[in-house]
Amino acid sequence: MLTAFTRAFRTPDLRNKLLFTLGIIALFRLGSVLPTPGVNTENISRCLSQAQAGDAGNIYGMVQLFSGGALLKLSVFALGIMPYITASIILQLLVVVIPRLEALKKEGQAGQTKITQYTRYLTVGLAILQSTAFIALARTGQLFPQCREEILLDKNNIFSIVTMVVIMTAGTAVIMWLGELVTDRGVGNGMSILIFTQVIAVFPVELMTIARTRGLFVFSVVIITGIAMIALVVMVEQAQRRVPVQYAKRMVGRRMYGGTSTYIPLKVNQAGIIPVIFASSLLYLPQLVTTLFSNAQEEPNAVVQWIQQNLVTGDTPAYMVTFFLLIVFFAYFYVSITFNPVEVADNMKKYGGFIPGIRPGRPTAEYLNYVLTRLTAPGALYLGLIAMVPIVALALVGASQNFPFGGTSILIMVGVGLDTVKQIESQLQQRNYEGFLK
Repeated sequence: MLTAFTRAFRTPDLRNKLLFTLGIIALFRLGSVLPTPGVNTENISRCLSQAQAGDAGNIYGMVQLFSGGALLKLSVFALGIMPYITASIILQLLVVVIPRLEALKKEGQAGQTKITQYTRYLTVGLAILQSTAFIALARTGQLFPQCREEILLDKNNIFSIVTMVVIMTAGTAVIMWLGELVTDRGVGNGMSILIFTQVIAVFPVELMTIARTRGLFVFSVVIITGIAMIALVVMVEQAQRRVPVQYAKRMVGRRMYGGTSTYIPLKVNQAGIIPVIFASSLLYLPQLVTTLFSNAQEEPNAVVQWIQQNLVTGDTPAYMVTFFLLIVFFAYFYVSITFNPVEVADNMKKYGGFIPGIRPGRPTAEYLNYVLTRLTAPGALYLGLIAMVPIVALALVGASQNFPFGGTSILIMVGVGLDTVKQIESQLQQRNYEGFLK
């Protein structure tokens, strides 16, 4: 990896792309620490420190992870990249349900451009809803229920509230623009680079906190555990089942086409990190319900008490089992909607391709479905075990809720890092080929 970056900086055009990407990342981090007008920065820092040390620290820790420490500070880029990711996931699911979107997806580049436009509109709508919700929580004191400090400078001024909502929504639109700039003029996928930046932004503070509060021995154990987990994730993320495909020879005019052998790469972790995000989002709902009911009445009923005891904190057996089962379920669900064996089999048949020993058409689709189902099982178990690492660490050794080498953060770091290095390597190979042909 380091060799690839060293060679990239020696190539003028690649060096310009890397420097442009680093500049966008610096601008993105500046907006993440720049406070929105109308926010009392001193009070919100005290409330945040108090909240992370309380019982709901795991919730605040996860929010801090995905926003790079910006959301709970109500900065200009507080919403981060999450509205765009949510909109993208919603559009992916709607493509399967709505025939119009499915037809656009099959139209190629023009249809994909239209779907991207819909994603942008939905992102802005979600940003308006989320910014309004967070400002309302800050205004009523529900963003940090245990803190009595005033977070907003003038919470009764409607113009100030509307200005904050507009600025946070505009910040989300600027983040989308920055991500597209990185994709067009930089290196790697822009949105992936930005969420990668959000995740690693909280690492130095968390590691320093562990070294200061838990001692060097625990700090060393955390570092060794993190390196071992990164190695495991890299190995599994690179693992794939290659289904062989052969194409028959065919005459087109006077030329012979086909007669080649290739393969369909089916990854062990075909679903990526999406199942973990879905499962985490669903488990936030009971916590939100208990918060609302606890504020509405002094004596919560038996159901609310059971949820508070078993599904709010992450160190209970019920929470762990529910989280693990949800990840396994969403892994199968997401793979089933993103990989269509029938469509792949039809495309192979159309171009004269077949799997050796399997007849084209329906038998090929059934075979691909069989292979994918068996392959998803270890991938789903792997996702569940990786995501359980910070929860188990919290339950067994009393580690911090902001365990730095959590499964979600490592999956994001390794996935984006591998993709970016592959793109740099491919561009370097193109330039080496030009030199070879001279």
